[in-house]
Amino acid sequence: MLELERIWGGNSVHDWALALGLALSINVIIGLTRWIILKYLSKAANPAKAGVNSAIVAMVRRTKQLLVFGVTLLIGTRYLELPDKLDHLFIHIATVAAFLQLGLWLNAVLTFWVNRYRYNNLSTDAGANTSLAALTFVAKLLLWVILTLVALANLGVNVSAMVAGLGVGGIAIALAVQNILGDLLASLSIVIDKPFVIGDAITIDTYSGTVEHVGLKTTRLRSSTGEQIIIANGDLLKTRIRNYKRMEERRITFGFGVVYEISPELLESIPGMVKAIVESIPRMRFERASFRGFGASSLDFEVVFWALNPNFIESVDAQQRINLAIFKQFKEAGIAFAYPTQTLIVQGPEPFPGSHSGRVSRSDIGPEMSPPAPGVT
Repeated sequence: MLELERIWGGNSVHDWALALGLALSINVIIGLTRWIILKYLSKAANPAKAGVNSAIVAMVRRTKQLLVFGVTLLIGTRYLELPDKLDHLFIHIATVAAFLQLGLWLNAVLTFWVNRYRYNNLSTDAGANTSLAALTFVAKLLLWVILTLVALANLGVNVSAMVAGLGVGGIAIALAVQNILGDLLASLSIVIDKPFVIGDAITIDTYSGTVEHVGLKTTRLRSSTGEQIIIANGDLLKTRIRNYKRMEERRITFGFGVVYEISPELLESIPGMVKAIVESIPRMRFERASFRGFGASSLDFEVVFWALNPNFIESVDAQQRINLAIFKQFKEAGIAFAYPTQTLIVQGPEPFPGSHSGRVSRSDIGPEMSPPAPGVT
Protein backbone atom coordinates (compact mmCIF):
# COMPACT_ATOMS: atom_id res chain seq x y z
CA MET A 1 0.00 0.00 0.00
CA LEU A 2 2.88 2.28 0.74
CA GLU A 3 4.29 1.63 -2.72
CA LEU A 4 1.03 2.76 -4.33
CA GLU A 5 1.14 6.02 -2.37
CA ARG A 6 4.66 6.82 -3.50
CA ILE A 7 4.78 10.10 -5.40
CA TRP A 8 6.36 9.97 -8.83
CA GLY A 9 6.25 12.80 -11.34
CA GLY A 10 3.91 14.76 -9.11
CA ASN A 11 1.36 11.91 -8.82
CA SER A 12 1.09 8.75 -6.80
CA VAL A 13 1.81 5.37 -8.32
CA HIS A 14 -1.85 4.55 -7.77
CA ASP A 15 -2.90 7.50 -9.95
CA TRP A 16 -0.39 6.51 -12.62
CA ALA A 17 -1.77 2.97 -12.60
CA LEU A 18 -5.34 4.27 -12.96
CA ALA A 19 -4.31 6.50 -15.88
CA LEU A 20 -2.54 3.62 -17.60
CA GLY A 21 -5.47 1.30 -16.91
CA LEU A 22 -7.91 3.80 -18.40
CA ALA A 23 -5.79 4.20 -21.51
CA LEU A 24 -5.44 0.43 -21.94
CA SER A 25 -9.16 -0.13 -21.33
CA ILE A 26 -10.14 2.32 -24.06
CA ASN A 27 -7.57 0.73 -26.35
CA VAL A 28 -8.94 -2.75 -25.65
CA ILE A 29 -12.53 -1.60 -26.30
CA ILE A 30 -11.46 -0.08 -29.64
CA GLY A 31 -9.60 -3.31 -30.48
CA LEU A 32 -12.67 -5.45 -29.74
CA THR A 33 -14.85 -3.14 -31.80
CA ARG A 34 -12.36 -3.45 -34.65
CA TRP A 35 -12.45 -7.26 -34.41
CA ILE A 36 -16.27 -7.36 -34.44
CA ILE A 37 -16.51 -5.05 -37.45
CA LEU A 38 -13.98 -7.05 -39.43
CA LYS A 39 -15.68 -10.34 -38.53
CA TYR A 40 -19.26 -9.42 -39.41
CA LEU A 41 -19.16 -6.48 -41.84
CA SER A 42 -16.35 -7.83 -44.02
CA LYS A 43 -18.59 -10.74 -45.08
CA ALA A 44 -21.27 -8.36 -46.34
CA ALA A 45 -18.83 -5.92 -47.94
CA ASN A 46 -18.82 -6.08 -51.74
CA PRO A 47 -15.81 -4.49 -53.49
CA ALA A 48 -17.92 -3.81 -56.58
CA LYS A 49 -20.28 -1.52 -54.67
CA ALA A 50 -19.67 1.83 -53.04
CA GLY A 51 -21.48 0.73 -49.89
CA VAL A 52 -20.86 2.23 -46.49
CA ASN A 53 -19.99 -1.22 -45.14
CA SER A 54 -17.12 -1.67 -47.57
CA ALA A 55 -15.71 1.77 -46.81
CA ILE A 56 -15.93 1.17 -43.05
CA VAL A 57 -14.18 -2.19 -43.38
CA ALA A 58 -11.41 -0.57 -45.44
CA MET A 59 -10.87 2.07 -42.73
CA VAL A 60 -11.02 -0.37 -39.82
CA ARG A 61 -8.39 -2.58 -41.41
CA ARG A 62 -5.98 0.36 -41.41
CA THR A 63 -6.56 1.11 -37.72
CA LYS A 64 -3.30 0.70 -35.76
CA GLN A 65 -3.62 -0.12 -32.06
CA LEU A 66 -0.29 1.53 -31.24
CA LEU A 67 -1.47 4.83 -32.69
CA VAL A 68 -4.78 4.49 -30.88
CA PHE A 69 -2.88 3.89 -27.65
CA GLY A 70 -0.96 7.13 -28.22
CA VAL A 71 -4.26 9.01 -28.20
CA THR A 72 -5.87 7.08 -25.35
CA LEU A 73 -2.75 7.60 -23.23
CA LEU A 74 -3.35 11.33 -23.39
CA ILE A 75 -6.99 10.76 -22.35
CA GLY A 76 -5.92 8.67 -19.38
CA THR A 77 -3.45 11.28 -18.12
CA ARG A 78 -5.78 14.26 -18.31
CA TYR A 79 -6.70 14.18 -14.61
CA LEU A 80 -3.05 13.84 -13.46
CA GLU A 81 -0.96 16.73 -12.26
CA LEU A 82 1.91 16.70 -14.74
CA PRO A 83 4.88 19.00 -15.28
CA ASP A 84 4.58 21.19 -18.33
CA LYS A 85 7.30 19.36 -20.26
CA LEU A 86 5.74 15.95 -19.60
CA ASP A 87 2.28 17.25 -20.38
CA HIS A 88 3.51 18.70 -23.69
CA LEU A 89 5.22 15.40 -24.48
CA PHE A 90 1.93 13.47 -24.10
CA ILE A 91 0.14 16.10 -26.22
CA HIS A 92 2.76 15.86 -28.97
CA ILE A 93 2.63 12.05 -28.95
CA ALA A 94 -1.17 12.10 -29.17
CA THR A 95 -1.12 14.73 -31.96
CA VAL A 96 1.33 12.77 -34.09
CA ALA A 97 -0.56 9.51 -33.47
CA ALA A 98 -3.92 11.10 -34.31
CA PHE A 99 -2.75 12.62 -37.59
CA LEU A 100 -0.98 9.41 -38.60
CA GLN A 101 -4.14 7.42 -37.94
CA LEU A 102 -6.25 9.99 -39.78
CA GLY A 103 -3.89 9.75 -42.74
CA LEU A 104 -4.19 5.98 -42.76
CA TRP A 105 -7.99 6.18 -42.71
CA LEU A 106 -8.16 8.71 -45.55
CA ASN A 107 -5.60 6.73 -47.51
CA ALA A 108 -7.72 3.59 -47.01
CA VAL A 109 -10.85 5.35 -48.32
CA LEU A 110 -8.96 6.63 -51.36
CA THR A 111 -7.50 3.19 -52.06
CA PHE A 112 -10.93 1.60 -51.63
CA TRP A 113 -12.49 3.99 -54.17
CA VAL A 114 -9.70 3.38 -56.71
CA ASN A 115 -9.91 -0.40 -56.33
CA ARG A 116 -13.69 -0.31 -56.68
CA TYR A 117 -13.40 1.77 -59.86
CA ARG A 118 -10.88 -0.67 -61.32
CA TYR A 119 -13.05 -3.64 -60.37
CA ASN A 120 -16.10 -2.18 -62.09
CA ASN A 121 -14.38 -0.72 -65.16
CA LEU A 122 -11.45 -3.01 -65.89
CA SER A 123 -13.17 -4.71 -68.84
CA THR A 124 -14.58 -1.53 -70.41
CA ASP A 125 -11.95 1.04 -69.49
CA ALA A 126 -8.72 -0.92 -69.03
CA GLY A 127 -6.53 1.83 -70.46
CA ALA A 128 -7.61 4.27 -67.76
CA ASN A 129 -5.78 2.23 -65.10
CA THR A 130 -2.45 3.78 -66.03
CA SER A 131 -3.77 7.31 -65.65
CA LEU A 132 -5.67 6.38 -62.52
CA ALA A 133 -2.57 4.91 -60.86
CA ALA A 134 -0.55 8.09 -61.43
CA LEU A 135 -3.39 10.33 -60.30
CA THR A 136 -3.86 8.20 -57.20
CA PHE A 137 -0.18 8.62 -56.36
CA VAL A 138 -0.47 12.41 -56.74
CA ALA A 139 -3.61 12.48 -54.58
CA LYS A 140 -1.98 10.43 -51.81
CA LEU A 141 1.12 12.62 -51.92
CA LEU A 142 -0.98 15.77 -51.53
CA LEU A 143 -2.94 14.12 -48.71
CA TRP A 144 0.18 13.36 -46.66
CA VAL A 145 1.74 16.76 -47.39
CA ILE A 146 -1.39 18.54 -46.13
CA LEU A 147 -1.67 16.33 -43.03
CA THR A 148 2.01 16.84 -42.25
CA LEU A 149 1.69 20.63 -42.47
CA VAL A 150 -1.44 20.64 -40.29
CA ALA A 151 0.20 18.34 -37.73
CA LEU A 152 3.30 20.55 -37.56
CA ALA A 153 1.08 23.61 -37.10
CA ASN A 154 -0.68 21.87 -34.19
CA LEU A 155 2.71 21.03 -32.67
CA GLY A 156 3.59 24.72 -32.61
CA VAL A 157 5.85 24.79 -35.65
CA ASN A 158 5.59 27.88 -37.87
CA VAL A 159 4.73 26.43 -41.27
CA SER A 160 4.22 29.76 -43.06
CA ALA A 161 7.72 29.72 -44.53
CA MET A 162 7.29 26.07 -45.56
CA VAL A 163 3.96 26.79 -47.24
CA ALA A 164 5.43 29.79 -49.06
CA GLY A 165 8.41 27.70 -50.18
CA LEU A 166 6.13 24.93 -51.41
CA GLY A 167 4.02 27.48 -53.26
CA VAL A 168 6.99 29.07 -55.03
CA GLY A 169 8.47 25.67 -55.81
CA GLY A 170 5.13 24.41 -57.09
CA ILE A 171 4.77 27.41 -59.41
CA ALA A 172 8.27 26.91 -60.77
CA ILE A 173 7.66 23.21 -61.37
CA ALA A 174 4.27 23.90 -62.95
CA LEU A 175 5.78 26.41 -65.39
CA ALA A 176 8.55 23.98 -66.29
CA VAL A 177 6.23 21.08 -67.00
CA GLN A 178 3.03 22.90 -68.00
CA ASN A 179 2.58 20.85 -71.18
CA ILE A 180 2.94 17.59 -69.25
CA LEU A 181 0.56 18.82 -66.55
CA GLY A 182 -1.92 19.87 -69.25
CA ASP A 183 -1.87 16.38 -70.73
CA LEU A 184 -2.10 14.85 -67.24
CA LEU A 185 -5.18 16.91 -66.38
CA ALA A 186 -6.65 16.06 -69.79
CA SER A 187 -6.07 12.39 -68.96
CA LEU A 188 -7.97 12.91 -65.69
CA SER A 189 -10.79 14.55 -67.64
CA ILE A 190 -10.96 11.56 -70.01
CA VAL A 191 -11.04 9.13 -67.08
CA ILE A 192 -13.83 11.01 -65.28
CA ASP A 193 -15.92 12.34 -68.18
CA LYS A 194 -15.45 9.28 -70.44
CA PRO A 195 -15.91 10.79 -73.93
CA PHE A 196 -14.61 7.41 -75.08
CA VAL A 197 -13.24 4.19 -73.62
CA ILE A 198 -11.02 1.37 -74.84
CA GLY A 199 -12.48 -0.24 -77.96
CA ASP A 200 -14.53 2.77 -79.14
CA ALA A 201 -14.30 3.71 -82.82
CA ILE A 202 -13.78 7.48 -82.97
CA THR A 203 -12.88 10.21 -85.45
CA ILE A 204 -10.70 13.16 -84.44
CA ASP A 205 -10.39 15.81 -87.14
CA THR A 206 -9.15 13.79 -90.14
CA TYR A 207 -7.97 10.80 -88.08
CA SER A 208 -10.11 7.73 -87.45
CA GLY A 209 -9.40 4.59 -85.50
CA THR A 210 -10.20 2.37 -82.54
CA VAL A 211 -9.01 3.46 -79.08
CA GLU A 212 -6.26 1.12 -77.86
CA HIS A 213 -4.78 2.92 -74.86
CA VAL A 214 -5.37 6.02 -72.75
CA GLY A 215 -2.11 7.02 -71.07
CA LEU A 216 -0.91 9.85 -68.87
CA LYS A 217 0.22 12.00 -71.80
CA THR A 218 -1.17 10.43 -74.97
CA THR A 219 -4.05 8.41 -76.35
CA ARG A 220 -3.35 5.77 -79.00
CA LEU A 221 -5.66 4.80 -81.83
CA ARG A 222 -5.42 1.90 -84.27
CA SER A 223 -6.52 3.10 -87.70
CA SER A 224 -8.48 0.98 -90.17
CA THR A 225 -5.36 0.77 -92.37
CA GLY A 226 -3.29 -0.72 -89.56
CA GLU A 227 -1.01 2.07 -88.34
CA GLN A 228 -1.07 3.45 -84.80
CA ILE A 229 -2.07 7.09 -84.31
CA ILE A 230 -0.75 8.82 -81.18
CA ILE A 231 -2.44 12.05 -80.04
CA ALA A 232 -1.59 14.18 -76.98
CA ASN A 233 -4.43 14.22 -74.46
CA GLY A 234 -4.38 18.02 -74.29
CA ASP A 235 -4.81 18.31 -78.07
CA LEU A 236 -7.42 15.57 -78.04
CA LEU A 237 -9.89 17.48 -75.85
CA LYS A 238 -9.51 20.65 -77.93
CA THR A 239 -11.06 18.98 -81.00
CA ARG A 240 -14.47 17.59 -81.90
CA ILE A 241 -14.68 13.84 -81.31
CA ARG A 242 -17.10 11.55 -83.09
CA ASN A 243 -17.75 8.35 -81.17
CA TYR A 244 -19.28 5.85 -83.59
CA LYS A 245 -19.55 3.02 -81.07
CA ARG A 246 -22.16 4.98 -79.12
CA MET A 247 -24.44 5.26 -82.14
CA GLU A 248 -27.90 3.88 -81.45
CA GLU A 249 -28.81 3.84 -85.15
CA ARG A 250 -26.84 4.43 -88.35
CA ARG A 251 -28.24 6.77 -91.04
CA ILE A 252 -27.41 5.65 -94.57
CA THR A 253 -27.86 7.81 -97.66
CA PHE A 254 -27.26 6.86 -101.30
CA GLY A 255 -28.38 8.01 -104.71
CA PHE A 256 -28.88 6.77 -108.27
CA GLY A 257 -30.05 8.12 -111.61
CA VAL A 258 -32.33 6.83 -114.35
CA VAL A 259 -32.45 7.79 -118.01
CA TYR A 260 -34.56 10.66 -119.32
CA GLU A 261 -36.38 8.33 -121.68
CA ILE A 262 -38.32 6.74 -118.80
CA SER A 263 -42.11 7.11 -118.81
CA PRO A 264 -43.72 9.35 -116.17
CA GLU A 265 -45.63 6.37 -114.73
CA LEU A 266 -42.47 4.34 -114.13
CA LEU A 267 -40.71 7.41 -112.75
CA GLU A 268 -43.52 7.91 -110.25
CA SER A 269 -43.39 4.26 -109.15
CA ILE A 270 -39.69 4.28 -108.23
CA PRO A 271 -40.04 5.65 -104.62
CA GLY A 272 -42.59 2.96 -103.75
CA MET A 273 -40.42 0.22 -105.22
CA VAL A 274 -37.40 1.38 -103.22
CA LYS A 275 -39.46 1.68 -100.03
CA ALA A 276 -40.70 -1.91 -100.35
CA ILE A 277 -37.15 -3.15 -100.91
CA VAL A 278 -35.74 -1.35 -97.86
CA GLU A 279 -38.57 -2.46 -95.60
CA SER A 280 -38.02 -6.08 -96.64
CA ILE A 281 -34.55 -6.04 -95.07
CA PRO A 282 -34.59 -6.93 -91.31
CA ARG A 283 -33.62 -4.22 -88.79
CA MET A 284 -33.89 -1.42 -91.39
CA ARG A 285 -36.20 1.61 -91.14
CA PHE A 286 -37.11 3.43 -94.33
CA GLU A 287 -37.15 7.22 -94.22
CA ARG A 288 -37.57 8.50 -97.78
CA ALA A 289 -36.85 7.97 -101.47
CA SER A 290 -37.27 11.24 -103.35
CA PHE A 291 -36.87 12.50 -106.89
CA ARG A 292 -34.13 14.99 -106.13
CA GLY A 293 -33.72 16.75 -109.46
CA PHE A 294 -32.63 16.82 -113.08
CA GLY A 295 -29.00 15.94 -113.64
CA ALA A 296 -26.84 16.53 -116.67
CA SER A 297 -27.57 13.06 -118.03
CA SER A 298 -29.97 11.50 -115.51
CA LEU A 299 -33.03 11.91 -113.35
CA ASP A 300 -31.56 11.78 -109.86
CA PHE A 301 -33.05 10.05 -106.81
CA GLU A 302 -31.91 10.12 -103.18
CA VAL A 303 -32.67 7.33 -100.71
CA VAL A 304 -32.35 7.61 -96.91
CA PHE A 305 -32.86 4.76 -94.45
CA TRP A 306 -31.74 3.82 -90.92
CA ALA A 307 -29.95 0.68 -89.77
CA LEU A 308 -31.38 -0.13 -86.33
CA ASN A 309 -28.15 -1.97 -85.50
CA PRO A 310 -25.31 0.55 -85.94
CA ASN A 311 -22.75 -2.18 -86.63
CA PHE A 312 -20.78 -1.07 -89.69
CA ILE A 313 -20.42 -4.51 -91.28
CA GLU A 314 -24.14 -5.23 -90.97
CA SER A 315 -24.95 -1.83 -92.47
CA VAL A 316 -22.69 -2.50 -95.45
CA ASP A 317 -24.30 -5.92 -95.99
CA ALA A 318 -27.76 -4.36 -95.88
CA GLN A 319 -26.69 -1.70 -98.40
CA GLN A 320 -25.47 -4.43 -100.74
CA ARG A 321 -28.74 -6.39 -100.49
CA ILE A 322 -30.72 -3.23 -101.21
CA ASN A 323 -28.55 -2.35 -104.22
CA LEU A 324 -28.88 -5.85 -105.69
CA ALA A 325 -32.66 -5.85 -105.17
CA ILE A 326 -33.02 -2.42 -106.81
CA PHE A 327 -30.93 -3.53 -109.78
CA LYS A 328 -33.00 -6.70 -110.22
CA GLN A 329 -36.42 -5.03 -109.92
CA PHE A 330 -35.46 -2.12 -112.16
CA LYS A 331 -34.31 -4.57 -114.83
CA GLU A 332 -37.58 -6.50 -114.60
CA ALA A 333 -39.60 -3.26 -114.79
CA GLY A 334 -37.61 -1.97 -117.77
CA ILE A 335 -36.08 0.95 -115.88
CA ALA A 336 -32.63 1.81 -117.21
CA PHE A 337 -29.93 3.34 -115.02
CA ALA A 338 -28.34 6.43 -116.46
CA TYR A 339 -24.67 6.82 -117.10
CA PRO A 340 -22.69 9.86 -118.28
CA THR A 341 -23.37 10.65 -121.96
CA GLN A 342 -22.64 13.60 -124.21
CA THR A 343 -24.55 14.80 -127.27
CA LEU A 344 -23.10 16.95 -130.08
CA ILE A 345 -25.24 19.14 -132.31
CA VAL A 346 -23.77 19.65 -135.80
CA GLN A 347 -24.98 22.82 -137.48
CA GLY A 348 -24.08 24.18 -140.89
CA PRO A 349 -25.59 25.57 -144.10
CA GLU A 350 -24.83 22.43 -146.08
CA PRO A 351 -24.55 19.13 -144.18
CA PHE A 352 -21.90 16.73 -145.37
CA PRO A 353 -23.09 13.91 -147.58
CA GLY A 354 -24.21 10.97 -145.47
CA SER A 355 -24.27 12.97 -142.24
CA HIS A 356 -27.19 13.09 -139.82
CA SER A 357 -29.03 16.31 -139.29
CA GLY A 358 -29.79 17.57 -135.83
CA ARG A 359 -28.30 15.73 -132.84
CA VAL A 360 -25.70 13.05 -133.23
CA SER A 361 -23.84 11.19 -130.54
CA ARG A 362 -20.09 11.35 -130.33
CA SER A 363 -19.84 7.71 -131.37
CA ASP A 364 -21.56 8.51 -134.70
CA ILE A 365 -18.76 10.81 -135.81
CA GLY A 366 -15.98 9.00 -137.58
CA PRO A 367 -12.86 10.09 -139.47
CA GLU A 368 -14.73 10.06 -142.81
CA MET A 369 -17.25 12.55 -141.40
CA SER A 370 -14.75 15.01 -140.05
CA PRO A 371 -15.19 18.47 -141.55
CA PRO A 372 -12.41 19.61 -143.89
CA ALA A 373 -9.67 21.74 -142.51
CA PRO A 374 -9.94 25.47 -143.20
CA GLY A 375 -8.89 26.30 -146.76
CA VAL A 376 -9.23 22.71 -148.00
CA THR A 377 -11.81 22.07 -150.74
